[in-house]
Amino acid sequence: MKAAVLKEVGKPLEIEEISIDKPGPREVLIRTAAAGVCHSDLHFVEGLYPAAMPMVLGHESAGVVEAVGDSVSYVKPGDHVITCLSVFCGHCEMCLTGHLSLCANPETRRASADTPRLSKDSQPVQQFANLSSFAEQMLVHEHAIVKIREDMPLDRAALIGCGVTTGVGAVFHTARVEPGSTVAVIGCGGVGLSCINGAALAGAGRVIAVDMVASKLEMARTFGATDVVNGSDGDPVAQIRELTGGGVQYSFEAIGLKQTAEQAFSMLRPGGTATIIGMIPVGVKIELTGAAFLQEKKIQGSMMGSNRFRVDMPRFIEFYLAGRLHLDEMVSKRIGLHQINEAFTDMKSGSVARSVIVFDQ
Repeated sequence: MKAAVLKEVGKPLEIEEISIDKPGPREVLIRTAAAGVCHSDLHFVEGLYPAAMPMVLGHESAGVVEAVGDSVSYVKPGDHVITCLSVFCGHCEMCLTGHLSLCANPETRRASADTPRLSKDSQPVQQFANLSSFAEQMLVHEHAIVKIREDMPLDRAALIGCGVTTGVGAVFHTARVEPGSTVAVIGCGGVGLSCINGAALAGAGRVIAVDMVASKLEMARTFGATDVVNGSDGDPVAQIRELTGGGVQYSFEAIGLKQTAEQAFSMLRPGGTATIIGMIPVGVKIELTGAAFLQEKKIQGSMMGSNRFRVDMPRFIEFYLAGRLHLDEMVSKRIGLHQINEAFTDMKSGSVARSVIVFDQ
């Protein structure tokens, strides 16, 4: 099968023919229909997070089941599915206490002594996030997928696999935004727009979008922003304090930078909560003003929106089909696998919300 392979940090991905194994016990083989190009993939291309190589990137995807291994009863060939990188075992402490997105049980992956799921010339090719969706097929554990209704367009469904679940989930599950509250979202890429959409769905009274690109701020209004703040016009913290008369109750950082994480905390009113969604590079330290904690201000992280994806994703589909979750507007480009490096260039320029690889192109 064809796949986009990362061989060296900072180098373009290479489209190559690689081999994929047959499904073993509890594994599912999927024909990839669509894969979103997410900023998290770019972090690994740029070396901001370490990874073994060669590796097939991609983790925001949807497809159709082609074959299943022994002991799989949840899906059958022909079923439509969304993948999720927060694969869960179902019986560890994290899973049993309701924190499925934090499961790290290695039994959902093949052991190093086993035949690798992906290979080239008999040498292992690393699987990214237990998925590797920049490829024509995926071989995954059955707990890395959710079965969905067949009338859901798969190029839109793919976005739910990461960006939407991360953004909307951070609002619903991690922060538990209350109706009527004030919310600020820093960064209007795919995750940030989903966060804005989630805040609107949660009934926030005021949703303030923060970015430095005017076109993204206009798009944010489509997703539910009631106000916009352009960071290039001056200190966004000061602008938000003026807009709200003292700060917001909930802030979300959806970029992954030290400065914006600190701004998310600084723009809170007393008792407020800042949720860091963006992937801040390894080794970067965040500095906060200690006196703020006497005002019961809080800062927290969020992993994939603290999701319960087999429950959440079908609900998100219902929101979309009812016209309440804005996925059509998020797709800036539909591209072929061979255009993957162009998609990263577009991402870095800030000109797109999401590029989606469609595998019949």
